[in-house]
Parts: sequence; C-alpha cells; structure tokens
Amino acid sequence: MEQEEQMTSGLPSASIKNEVWEWAKALLIAAVLVLLIRWLIFAPFIVDGPSMEPNFHTGERLIVNKIIYNIRKPERGEVIVFHAPAGIDYIKRVIALPGEKVKVENNKVYINGEELKEPYIQAAVEERAKNGQIYNSPGLAETTVPEGAVFVMGDNRPNSADSRMNNVGAIPYDKIVGRADIRFWPLNKIGITKH
Repeated sequence: MEQEEQMTSGLPSASIKNEVWEWAKALLIAAVLVLLIRWLIFAPFIVDGPSMEPNFHTGERLIVNKIIYNIRKPERGEVIVFHAPAGIDYIKRVIALPGEKVKVENNKVYINGEELKEPYIQAAVEERAKNGQIYNSPGLAETTVPEGAVFVMGDNRPNSADSRMNNVGAIPYDKIVGRADIRFWPLNKIGITKH
C-alpha cells in the first residue's frame, strides 16, 4: 500500500515535467520561426518624415516583404524600402527601371519620352497646379538609370530626398530591403499597400 502511494504520487510530478518540457519546446520552436521569418522574409518599418505624403504619413507602421525581389526585379510604381547613403532606411516609389531615360519637368515625369501616369499623386499635383505651383520640384534633366538599379521618388515631390538628388541617386538592387506590402498601424488604416 505504501509502495502504491509512492508510485502514484510520483506520476503527477513526471506529468508536470513532461508538460513543461513540451511547452518549452513549443515556445522555442515558435521563437526560432519568428526570428527566421523576421530575418529572411518580413521586416517592420516605421515611416519617418513627410516624403511619401499624401499616401504614407509619419508614424505609420508597415510590413516589408524582403523575399519578393529574390524572386523578381522591382517594378514601376512599387513602394520600396532601401538602405540610403545617409545610413538610414528610406521609403520611396519606383519610378524608372534600369536602362530607362527619366526626366522630371514641371508637373510631369517622363520615361523614355512618354509621360508617366501617376494616379497615386494626381490630386496633389492638380491642387498645386491650381495655385500656379510646380509639384515635381526640383526637376531633373533627362538621365539614364544605370543597370542593376532603380530610380525612386517620394510621393511628396517638393519635400523628398530621392534619386533626383546626387547624394541619393539611383538605388542599386543590393540596397533594396524589400517592398512595403502591408500597413498595420494605425488600426483605421490597416490594409494592403496599393502599388
């Protein structure tokens, strides 16, 4: 009888140890998966500054898809995050692709001599034009985008440090972090980014 009591009293303790061990393994696996996903596939990004207004504002939080450009090259109109020469990450929109000629003049952007349609800033351009102001300022004489790089601009053209400036220039593929795919903060703006 005494021996039976010792055996049954030992069972709960072994069961608890097994349960704790199973939870520890599950949490460890989850932590490793989160780190791998964060490091290899997705990264959070916080918008800082007015350069992408009216489409993105300071303090908004985005999820950046880091793997997409391992599968294919960036496309015109996509919003990307990249390592800028200033040592920080910028968010801008891809305007021109490798080998294309880009020119910025008055309220228009030209790619290979054809006007680029930009519905994502059309209202802002028209509003500024009504007041006799140029939205795409500063302009840019025609230049060719180097191979293996993209030409980027902020949506808030008068207030954006982008490829029009010598200190930024065209962005090499290896400096691109990824594409901004999801806005998850603020809650009332949660959604997939329109490219």
